[in-house]
Amino acid sequence: MTAGLLLTAPQQATAGPPNLLTNAGFETAGAPGADMPSCWEKSGWGDNDFTYATVADAHSGTKAMKVSLTRRLSGDRKALVTENTTCAPTVVPGRQYDLSAWYKSNTPDVSVTVFRHDTTAGWQYWTDLQNPPVSAAWARTEVRTPAVPPGTDKITWGLSVYGVGTLTTDDYALEEVGAAPPQPACTGTPDECAKGRWEVIPAKNPIRSMHAVVLKNGKVLLIAGSGNDIAQFNAGTFTSAVYDPANGSFKTIPTPVDMFCSGHVQLSDGRVLVMSGNKGYPSADGKIGYQGLRDSYVFDPATEAYTRTNDMNGGHWYPSATVLGNGDVISFGGLKEDSTGNVTAERFSAAQNKWLPLNEVNQTWSYWGLYPSMILMQDGRLFYSGSHTFGNGTQGSGASVYDYGANTVTDVPGLRKKDERDESASVLLPPAQDQRVLTIGGGNNESNPAAHRLTELIDLKAPSPAYTAGPDLPQGLVDVGGVRRAQTGAEGKMYVSAVLLPDGKVLETGGGLHDRADPVFEASFFDPVTNTYKAGLPADPIPRTYHSGAFLLPDGRVMAVGDNPGNGTYNHNVSIYTPPYLFKGARPKLTSVIDTQWVYGDTQRITVDRPIAKAELIRPAAVTHSSDPNQRYVDLPLSVVNDTTVDLNVTSNPNLAPPGWYMLFGVDANGVPSVATWVHLGGASALAAAEEAPSPHVHDFADAPRAAPEPNPAKRDSAPVAPTVAGCDRHYGSASQCVPTRFPAEVEETTKARCDWLAAHQYPKRMKVNGSDPLRLDPDGDGYACT
Repeated sequence: MTAGLLLTAPQQATAGPPNLLTNAGFETAGAPGADMPSCWEKSGWGDNDFTYATVADAHSGTKAMKVSLTRRLSGDRKALVTENTTCAPTVVPGRQYDLSAWYKSNTPDVSVTVFRHDTTAGWQYWTDLQNPPVSAAWARTEVRTPAVPPGTDKITWGLSVYGVGTLTTDDYALEEVGAAPPQPACTGTPDECAKGRWEVIPAKNPIRSMHAVVLKNGKVLLIAGSGNDIAQFNAGTFTSAVYDPANGSFKTIPTPVDMFCSGHVQLSDGRVLVMSGNKGYPSADGKIGYQGLRDSYVFDPATEAYTRTNDMNGGHWYPSATVLGNGDVISFGGLKEDSTGNVTAERFSAAQNKWLPLNEVNQTWSYWGLYPSMILMQDGRLFYSGSHTFGNGTQGSGASVYDYGANTVTDVPGLRKKDERDESASVLLPPAQDQRVLTIGGGNNESNPAAHRLTELIDLKAPSPAYTAGPDLPQGLVDVGGVRRAQTGAEGKMYVSAVLLPDGKVLETGGGLHDRADPVFEASFFDPVTNTYKAGLPADPIPRTYHSGAFLLPDGRVMAVGDNPGNGTYNHNVSIYTPPYLFKGARPKLTSVIDTQWVYGDTQRITVDRPIAKAELIRPAAVTHSSDPNQRYVDLPLSVVNDTTVDLNVTSNPNLAPPGWYMLFGVDANGVPSVATWVHLGGASALAAAEEAPSPHVHDFADAPRAAPEPNPAKRDSAPVAPTVAGCDRHYGSASQCVPTRFPAEVEETTKARCDWLAAHQYPKRMKVNGSDPLRLDPDGDGYACT
């Protein structure tokens, strides 16, 4: 029923006249010798055979435009409103426009494609908004644009055909949406309405959680395993908990193995795949490092229990985990059972519900490090952003694109301080259709410099993607040994959390100045539209450094947990941030979502209690160590029937929105979101259809980067990794404590200065010396440091 909405019940635009297009029905011929009607041009790209024809088979008048593809390997063709000052309509930044056209097509591979004119950069692709269904008779398609970005003075658009078939179009319209909504009334204090509010809830987190996953029922799975506590490991005490935001309760869950520093990702059915974990802690003499498990489990939100899958092919302590467009999961990096670096890729088959044998998985034998941030691109390739945990970045530029099908790795330039991206955060910016990634901050646990404040931006749809410098991270207060001071100079933070919000902004929060020490109290919003930070937000009152995380709840608030500094303690306080959009008056309500089982390329009708300006799907969090490569915000272009009935246009590309459960938010013109409704995108039939269909509608930015691929390294068993990869000198204290192998630069290389630093950071007063004393912390030789 939903797929036929545009055919059976076409609705008139709510905006009404005037139509801002010239020659909207192709009735006026072009200049003498022109082969296109006035104010229209041929547009498209790629390897395909095509024809354009002005035909008499019109919806109204005497002319229509017919575009046919008879062969297609890549690209599209379309009739486009001419990109010039005469024909392209003038638009106002911040306003929205309804686009409509009448069409007939015999192919589902049609999209509404929009370009915008930037007053500085010129004409550029903006977005694809809709996939109108096949129609043998004339049907009307209508869709509303997002708010026009700043710096845009004109837009053009057309219906693209990107599969073999024929598309005929007529009677285009572009109409400005009505007057701007009234300003909201503040329902909190002026500060809350401008900046939001943090609060620490009364209930304590019962476990030392290192991992957080928002489940399809709105609850939160918190995983500790041994919780970086060697005593718990030796006792075989492994824990998880489920938090219910509805009533503030925690429920402890039996946990079969030490999932401390495992990987996790949501499968398409809403179960959570948890892979690897900790087989063993480092030896007291530091000769053996952490060891990775092969074990793999799925957690079922319905039963709140773990079930074992088959094992991975090897151990992967700190693995990546990225869900692909067909629902499979791919994993890289981490440490093997013998503490060496794992160089094999692992692939979990969604169809077979198991890890595939090694000979069925493409291999480059590359070592990607620990928790490498691998983000799925809209053409199915993976972008390694350079964010990782521990040590230096990968060889080369520190960022790259991996093409699984071609099995090639291509360097991506521009990442500054690529060897100081330990515990940085990378996030696919809203909306996912824009294919832009933001990378924030970072440090290095081996050299232990002050964390920096650099941020980088990359446009993955550019012909030759490269990082460019973003605005510096705002600064806050840093707690150095119990004394807070303002950050200065280039000081930034590592352990940063980046959370996508329903209004399209990114909350960055938490972090520390040095490895597992010196928490920074600062939070800000990053606005992807203006590429600017809004500084001065209230900071989480709880320090959030190593083993902390923040994530979006279905009600639009943000939850933050954890903090595990080098002295081995853990902070069990839980913070909740209420963003300023929740102090702007009543929230819009999704009064009905007719169908919660969605398929790609579908049109889904919802009803709301008042007008909304946008809607989106946000994939629920699965975060650890500043890393959640699957976090994404997918725009749902609107076809507005009236103030309370809206059709949502679902992407036809599973690589933009991998199958699974999503939070559906409706957002009004003031940025106030509804409470989320859970919807499921994909399913077996949808994925099968997607695999049989032509490649999704992507543009020439999906071509391979212009740099030559690196040669694939030869097959090998592992990569050497120092036992001190965690940045801790194991000659002191227990494996749960982390005396830094290198102290911050401002700490003099003397026994007194180092011991004073340890005391100020609340390390135990008597830490056993395990064997030798390389940092000279036991000058009296009594076997204990700093006594």
